[in-house]
Amino acid sequence: MSALRIGLTGGIGSGKSTVARLLATLGAHVVDTDALARALTAPGGAAIPAIRAAFGSEMITPDGALDRAAMRQRVFTHADAKRQLEAILHPQIQAATQRAQAQAAPGQVVVLDVPLLVESASYWLEQVDRVLVVACDPEVQIQRVMQRSGWPEAQIRQVIAAQATPAQRQAVAHAVIDNSHIPLATLEERVRQVWHRWVAPAPQDTSAV
Repeated sequence: MSALRIGLTGGIGSGKSTVARLLATLGAHVVDTDALARALTAPGGAAIPAIRAAFGSEMITPDGALDRAAMRQRVFTHADAKRQLEAILHPQIQAATQRAQAQAAPGQVVVLDVPLLVESASYWLEQVDRVLVVACDPEVQIQRVMQRSGWPEAQIRQVIAAQATPAQRQAVAHAVIDNSHIPLATLEERVRQVWHRWVAPAPQDTSAV
């Protein structure tokens, strides 16, 4: 029997990365597709030549990386640019993900951390056995992103609006963790509950037997 593959997703500022780290401490092999995308678009990244050819040098920083802010503005205002960028990046991210998965130990649970799991048609859903969604109140998402990244509120709302809705995520979820107004300890407990339900049932307390 092959190891369980969990698809982890959630909106910007939802706390998905924290959940991924917690799953790793429980023994999962986590593949961060956003980190893979950043590597592909870093200086010398494999996707840079195709991006430069498609969009011009104005989308590349002086050190040879993708100008993420400029590209973000381009894709938000030009739907064709978004499709063009995805056509370049998605196949390379998928290939890099397959290579990263292969590094898992035999039988080790694999977690695919995919921010746009729901938005990417059916591809990622076909790669996983279960989907774990990290849900969050939009106002909390906005505050978190403003604090960590310094983005203006309007830009964050634009990103949230472009992502899947809570209903769309929940429609494919096997479990949902609400991370809106809870301390880290509570989040840790909710992650453990999902892990024990799906992977390793918690041992029963037999001390009173």
